[in-house]
Amino acid sequence: MLVIPLLGIALGAGVGLLLPWEIPLAYKSYTALAILATVDAIFGGMRAQLEGIFIFSKFIISFFANALLAVGLAYFGYSIGIDIYMGAVVAFSIRIFNNLSLIREFLLGRCRQRRDEQ
Repeated sequence: MLVIPLLGIALGAGVGLLLPWEIPLAYKSYTALAILATVDAIFGGMRAQLEGIFIFSKFIISFFANALLAVGLAYFGYSIGIDIYMGAVVAFSIRIFNNLSLIREFLLGRCRQRRDEQ
C-alpha cells in the first residue's frame, strides 16, 4: 500500500522537473508551503496507514486546514513585511522528519519481527 504514495511523489517530481514552467517570484513562498503541506500530509497518511488508524476524511481535512493556515500565515507575514512563513516551513519540516522516522521504525520493527519468526 505504500507503493502508491511513493509512485505519486516520484511521478509528480518527475513531471515537475520536466515541465519548462517557472513559478513567479511573488508566489514562491506560497508554493513552497503548498509542497511542504502536501509532503507532510502524504507521510502522515502513510504513517497512519501503517499504524492502522488512517481515516480518509481526517486526512483531507488535515491537509486543507494545514495548507490554509500556512498560506494565511505567509500572507499575513507578507502584509506586515516579516517572513513569518518560515515558522510554517520549520513546523512542516519537523513533522515530515518525525513521520519519516516513525515510518522507518515501523518498517524496521516489521522486518525484525519477520526475521525473529524464521
